[in-house]
Amino acid sequence: MPATRTPPFDPDFRAPDFDLPGVDGGRHSLATARGPKGLLVVFLCNHCPFVQAIAEPLARDAGRLIDEGIGVIGVMPNDTVAYPEDGFDKMVVYAGDWGLPFPYVHDETQAVAKAYGAVCTPDFFGFNADLMLRFRGRFDDAGGPQGDHADAKPELLAAMRHVAATGAAPPAQTPSMGCSIKWREGT
Repeated sequence: MPATRTPPFDPDFRAPDFDLPGVDGGRHSLATARGPKGLLVVFLCNHCPFVQAIAEPLARDAGRLIDEGIGVIGVMPNDTVAYPEDGFDKMVVYAGDWGLPFPYVHDETQAVAKAYGAVCTPDFFGFNADLMLRFRGRFDDAGGPQGDHADAKPELLAAMRHVAATGAAPPAQTPSMGCSIKWREGT
């Protein structure tokens, strides 16, 4: 499967609002997801090998960011009819298996993914405290699902710490790559 790369970030992009159901039984919005120092919105899914390869370190680093005042939310945008392995019941299992410390929500209509301009899983959107986009890069420098994520440079963690401390974008950002979002026909 060919990998899709994210486009460069737009510094004038402000986080669109959302209201989505989470695997925890609650509803989550921009207001409930953000932290006092920023917000990381991660578009991910259960079946993508790029996401599976970083599930454990993503859970670890997200926990660190949350402890440092940065909100984190995972949004699953894929068509679950064509890709039942990404269905809501399987999202519940996935979140539990990986110990996700952040809300994992379902974008059933795919409207949130479209509003953000998400293109792949994983796709990271790092916002400052004013909810202005400052990071749209990759998780680490491991080079994909077969890379060594244990010894990789944690680019997302460093970038979000920089965003939280300065409100500004990190000077260098390498696009993320992953599986394309599985859009429903006609959307």
